[in-house]
Amino acid sequence: MKRTPSLPLPCMCSSFRRTSRALTQLYEEAMRPVEVRATQFTILLVLSRTGEVSQGQLGGMLAMDSTTLTRTLGIMSRHGWIAERPGRDRRERLLRLSSGGEAQLRRALPVWEKVQSRLRNQLGEQRWKNLLQLTNQVTDIATTLGESV
Repeated sequence: MKRTPSLPLPCMCSSFRRTSRALTQLYEEAMRPVEVRATQFTILLVLSRTGEVSQGQLGGMLAMDSTTLTRTLGIMSRHGWIAERPGRDRRERLLRLSSGGEAQLRRALPVWEKVQSRLRNQLGEQRWKNLLQLTNQVTDIATTLGESV
C-alpha cells in the first residue's frame, strides 16, 4: 500500500492532532501483543514514576479530561492494574499501580522501548531531545492559556 504524503497544515492544533493519531497508531500496533493501549501505557508509566496520586492530579499531569480518564481507569481497574483508596474526602480517589499493573508495565516496556528507539533513530538524538522539550513546552503553554479562557 502506497502511503499518501502529509499535507503541511497551518494550524498548530490540527498538526499536533494528526501527529498524535499517527503516533498512537504506531504504538498501539506494536503493543497489541501485550494487550495494552497507548493511553493505558502512559498511565502505567506515570504511576510508576509518581507513586500514589489523586485522580485529579493524574488528569492534570496528562492534560486529560475527567470523563476519558475515568473510563480508562475503570478498564484498567477491571484488569487489576490500578489500586485505589479513598482520599481525604469522599470525592477524592488516590491511585497507584497494583502488582498486576507493575507486571503489565514490565511486559509492555520492551515493546515501548523498541518503538521509542526506532523513532529516535529516524529523528536523530538532538531532534528527538528538542522535540520532547518542545512538546512539553507547548503543553505547558496550552494548558496555561486554557486556564485564562
